[in-house]
Amino acid sequence: MKADLRDRKRAKAAKDMERINTMKYAAIFTIALFVLAGCKNQSTENNTAANANTTTSSATVAQSNLTPEDLGRIGAKIKRHPKEANQILSERGLTEHSFEQAVRKVAENPDQSKRYAAAYKKAS
Repeated sequence: MKADLRDRKRAKAAKDMERINTMKYAAIFTIALFVLAGCKNQSTENNTAANANTTTSSATVAQSNLTPEDLGRIGAKIKRHPKEANQILSERGLTEHSFEQAVRKVAENPDQSKRYAAAYKKAS
């Protein structure tokens, strides 16, 4: 009887830890994206901000159509080719800000976080 209860607690704890780890990966990736964005030249940053204002509506539409798997693959592609991050995002109609928002939205849901992490690992 006690062994069954202990096993259930362990299983729940393992599931909770998996959820926490998935959230950590999503947060780490988001931070890495910020670091990547911060390493750019100031002039490029100003141009990006101006472009972000003009393409916000199209980025929002594209963001809503992306699955966690799509976001995971995009994240892995950016990790492999960090200098091409803006190009990779613009191909999907995203900006750095809209991509970050989409990743954060996925991170709020444990099931979507798992799907994101699995796609990210598979594409890496």
